[in-house]
Amino acid sequence: MPLDSSLVGTKVGPIEAEVDARWTMAYAAGLEDMAPCYLDTRRGEGIVAHPMFPVCFEWPAAGAIRARLRASMAPGEPARGVHATHHTILHRAIRPPLRVQTTAEVIGVERRSAGAYETVRFETLDERRVPIATTYYGSLYRQVDIAGPERPATVATPGLKAEPPANPLREQALRVAAGAAHIYTECARIWNPIHTDTAVAAAAGLPGLILHGTATLALAVSAIVHHEAAGDPTRVREIYARFAAMVLMPSEIRLRIMRQERGDGDEKIHFEVLSAEGGRAIRDGLVVLNR
Repeated sequence: MPLDSSLVGTKVGPIEAEVDARWTMAYAAGLEDMAPCYLDTRRGEGIVAHPMFPVCFEWPAAGAIRARLRASMAPGEPARGVHATHHTILHRAIRPPLRVQTTAEVIGVERRSAGAYETVRFETLDERRVPIATTYYGSLYRQVDIAGPERPATVATPGLKAEPPANPLREQALRVAAGAAHIYTECARIWNPIHTDTAVAAAAGLPGLILHGTATLALAVSAIVHHEAAGDPTRVREIYARFAAMVLMPSEIRLRIMRQERGDGDEKIHFEVLSAEGGRAIRDGLVVLNR
């Protein structure tokens, strides 16, 4: 059955979450990012969450809205959905303890050559209704058509528009352990069996367990914060990526810094991540830093 474009406007939430130090510390440690700003609770200013942490409190809303969308799809079609793009705007640093409320809304359904493409917007506020993070989450349902007129999301993507240069400014190897997906699943509290259950992965036609796209992105962001932001994650204002090649485990992936641009008040770090097999696990990657 096609993905019906009348689903645009579907909303869930707000869904509440308690962000405590245990959760934010576990997320950073699950990425093997042991920076004191994430883990040292003796710091006078307290600890801060990793810039990719919003995926953790967005996950329950993602599951709720996915259940509504997939109820209208034929058996087997939901399994064809893959995380295709990710764009998070951080309105402020996340410092535990914090109570948050997340809403999700389908804002786009359109036809792509590979299948139906859906965009969901997540908005997270604190208990005083002050914005914390906005995320645009793009999913591609391979070989699934759409019903009704196309209703593309009217959201500009900040990724690299031109083909990146052949030679990166800098490269860095990043280790992916054999148990990386299991650790990330539990530390982030994000469970999708395709990443941790070999039977589910095999049924989906995968060669093995694959690392979460957000985990691959988080590993890249950790390295960029360390090398390009002097270890200060509070400078991260925006993160964007397109997901492509799979990351198997164990393996070694490569972060490639392709271009850096400095504006009046920010710095843009364009990057990509290559899988061990040489495919682009992340393409058109971008981290925007406050200067």
